Amino acid sequence: MIRHFLRDDDLTPAEQEQVLTMAPGTVGGKAVAVIFEKPSLRTRVSFEVGIAQLGGIPVIVDARSTHFGRGESMADAARALSRYVDAIVIRTFEDTRIAELADYATVPVINALTDGFHPCQLLADLMTVRQHLGSTAGKTLAYLGDGANNMANSYLLGGATAGMHVRIAAPTAFAPDPVIVSRAGEIAAATGGSVKVTVDPWEAVAGCDVVATDTWTSMGQEDDGIDRITPFLPYQINGALLKEVPNAIVLHCLPAHRGEEITDEVMDGPQSVVFDQTENRLHAQKALLSFLIGQ
Repeated sequence: MIRHFLRDDDLTPAEQEQVLTMAPGTVGGKAVAVIFEKPSLRTRVSFEVGIAQLGGIPVIVDARSTHFGRGESMADAARALSRYVDAIVIRTFEDTRIAELADYATVPVINALTDGFHPCQLLADLMTVRQHLGSTAGKTLAYLGDGANNMANSYLLGGATAGMHVRIAAPTAFAPDPVIVSRAGEIAAATGGSVKVTVDPWEAVAGCDVVATDTWTSMGQEDDGIDRITPFLPYQINGALLKEVPNAIVLHCLPAHRGEEITDEVMDGPQSVVFDQTENRLHAQKALLSFLIGQ
């Protein structure tokens, strides 16, 4: 049976636990296409290095400088690529694109970021929480910023799957999708976690173990005409906010817009585990690849 990883709840709680704790195996001799329709630094390097370390063959495809996606349907591209490689990793735009790719691919498809979700990043984040706090179950994570973006969606689904109490603090106009919130609530009810959405950042961080944020302007939103600074200013992670939770760790998936969603004082401070989080992209993705194609 082909398994895809398109969004965080494609793994059951037990499978997520397995990925987060397994020692990466090998994908010796297997080729993995890694396709980028959006710019990338950490995702590209961590996948390319990780595949090579597992003994596989990374095939990096920059869709902006190749024929991929230029007039050909995703269905046809999926059929063709499946004849060459053993898995497809893709960073793309609408979730309908990756869904169509997965529908027609005969090899596993992995979401390396879409407009809706960033599940590989969440695996790294959960691995980082375990590394610093010992476990995810029962821990409280507060995410501040754009509640309608892919990271908020993945924190809701991935955090609930990990048994965490996930709090999203965002302006009303940037609240998370109620469908995602509802799905996360269903998962949390089975794992002992919980989900809460609020407009109050101070309420969100009260007593939390983890404070997380992301850029206020996601890729592709730079010229959409929406003010993505003013509404978010109360949600900045800064020294004053962290005084409320002096023992909490701070996450940011990067790249950071220092001085906007997070200050230098926090980013470079003792509560920041941002670069452990960055390193864990490599480890989490190696484990995921081993789980999907190395068994």
